[in-house]
Amino acid sequence: MSLENIFAGGVTAGNYLLSLLAALALGLVTALVFTYHNKASQSMMSTLVLLPAAVHTVILLVNGNLGIGVAVAGAFSLVRFRSIPGSARDIAALFIAMVIGLAAGTGSLLAAAAFTLVMGAAVMLLARTRFGEAKDNSRELKIVIPENMDYENLFDAVLTQYTQSWSLLKVRTTNMGSLYELTYRVVLREGASTRSFLDSLRLKNGNLNITLGRNLTQKEEL
Repeated sequence: MSLENIFAGGVTAGNYLLSLLAALALGLVTALVFTYHNKASQSMMSTLVLLPAAVHTVILLVNGNLGIGVAVAGAFSLVRFRSIPGSARDIAALFIAMVIGLAAGTGSLLAAAAFTLVMGAAVMLLARTRFGEAKDNSRELKIVIPENMDYENLFDAVLTQYTQSWSLLKVRTTNMGSLYELTYRVVLREGASTRSFLDSLRLKNGNLNITLGRNLTQKEEL
């Protein structure tokens, strides 16, 4: 077999290298776009760069059988999520990278480039406008109290004043049983001062630790 035709379909080495470099370049653009207003791990970035080139070569190796190529490339692309949960955004990025590789592997480099540009612009626009972001004032509130303090209804008046709704999620002992930690899910009232809220709670719990933060129990995993 000559170097001029290194694939069964008669693709020359020059054409292969050209389309391979194009797939890598488009993968790099995709990776950079998905870091816009978003944090991505190094492994995810590397995957987005390399996946289009890998899918591109798979399509060439199966000699134009698109069905087999998609099945094989799809199996490879989902390996990452066997141990690490992926967010919806991560999965979308991988599918976009796969489509770029499929287009490049079938020789449609212009279509691959156009798809990359259009999808990249769409991703940046959605991130810029914060499309679909829920306007939720829910917070996770943790209050530490002495073990001899009766926490039943202790904070009801303060919570009613500063929140729209609240619920006690769990109670646990800490500091070798000498303290209780109460965990609430609260929805703050519009315009409520968190400083005043915390100060009012401190008067009730003996000025022990209080933590108010975003509700971290909500996930974007698929």
